[in-house]
Amino acid sequence: MMRVLMAIVLLSTTLTASQAPILSVSAAARSIQPGEVVRLTIDTTVPMATLQLEAFGVSFVPHKVTETRWRALLGIDLDVKPGRHTVTIVAADGTRTTTATRTLVVSTRSFPTRRLTVEPKYVDPPAEVTTRIVSENEQLTAIWALRSTDHPWTTAFTVPVPDPANSAFGSRSVFNGQPRNPHGGADFASPAGRPVTAPAGGRVVLASDLYFTGGSVVIDHGRGLISLFAHLSSIDVAPGTVVAAGDVIGQVGATGRVTGPHLHWTVRLAGTRVDPLSLIAATQLPDSTVSNGLLP
Repeated sequence: MMRVLMAIVLLSTTLTASQAPILSVSAAARSIQPGEVVRLTIDTTVPMATLQLEAFGVSFVPHKVTETRWRALLGIDLDVKPGRHTVTIVAADGTRTTTATRTLVVSTRSFPTRRLTVEPKYVDPPAEVTTRIVSENEQLTAIWALRSTDHPWTTAFTVPVPDPANSAFGSRSVFNGQPRNPHGGADFASPAGRPVTAPAGGRVVLASDLYFTGGSVVIDHGRGLISLFAHLSSIDVAPGTVVAAGDVIGQVGATGRVTGPHLHWTVRLAGTRVDPLSLIAATQLPDSTVSNGLLP
């Protein structure tokens, strides 16, 4: 069972005019650590036309739930240092602008090291595939930068396969004795051929075979939230396909840099590297809005 915590994050509100505070903010998360997703709920006493949010030097895109309620998902990247970090919220109603700050206290997180043996060509790629690898990296970099204003999902994210996930997210990876980038996703111990379903609604922006991730499908869930599903044996969608939660997008395989059949799921939130399991937790937690308080 996933251990879930509620985190309440509040500090003082700073306004641009002499008036009573009109914003209240609460936060829900599995934990407040690098690699985690935090769901913010912002309530206002009057309707706001726009709302902007920034933390860790990154802009996150909120969405309006009602005339006086907004929500936003905030990602704590793997490289964020432990300590106190400021979250800045700027809201405007057409005639005035309100700026509020909150303090998010990020605690230390330790990541294990995993040592894997794969085909040598996936550790030291031959020269003839260099152009391909560079092109695919550029393509993915452009996708991670997407900030569509769509919000096609309305329910909590769910797992894409009914199999257990390991805790490899963030692990320092060593392939064939050589250090590589930290593991940026969740791996599910799924058999080959297992149908993979969309964890939430979105639009397919990539459906192709890539050098390292093999058969890959990428879904833009809107507002900077992107999912990549890797190592698929078959792909059942095409770029431009609009999917709903539960739609089949492909089947589990062992393509690309793998040691055996499994599903790899990567999530980027406004470019931040976050654990997909924390995204599921953050979208499933109940709201908890208070007017005062500080994260313990």
